Amino acid sequence: MTARRPLAVFDLDGTLADVRHRLSFVEQQPRDWDAFFAAAVDDPPLTAGVALAKETAETADLAYVTGRPERCRADTLAWLAEHGLPAGRLVMRAGGDRRPARVTKPELLRRLARQREICLVVDDDELVCAAYERAGFRVLRADWMAAQPLLEVVQEDEGRT
Repeated sequence: MTARRPLAVFDLDGTLADVRHRLSFVEQQPRDWDAFFAAAVDDPPLTAGVALAKETAETADLAYVTGRPERCRADTLAWLAEHGLPAGRLVMRAGGDRRPARVTKPELLRRLARQREICLVVDDDELVCAAYERAGFRVLRADWMAAQPLLEVVQEDEGRT
């Protein structure tokens, strides 16, 4: 029997998906979380995060742990496929769970860790990363969203060399 590869866990929002175009929904009062999550289908990918996920998938299986609610599953799976991300288990916040991500996500990660060895966790949220580290996980902080232009578009004229 072949040994299972370890699991590398990636966050979505701010790690693989550029959420800046929808932040206004949660920067206002009251916060409009429904609109924030509904707009996720239009997130551009974060090039550095996607490249890291693809590279990591060469030596580990992937899983995605997100603070997005379960009702976003179909759109999220479609987004992952559309942007060529490796297949992996998608673990989401239960419907009605409004606890902070720094509480919810480590709980979700601990559940995964009972089933598989976790070799790496990649997330952009400092509070979540600190909670992961306190729980003993190896964490890579995703700090590349600010470095990527909001609408990273490279256009080339067909006739130019």
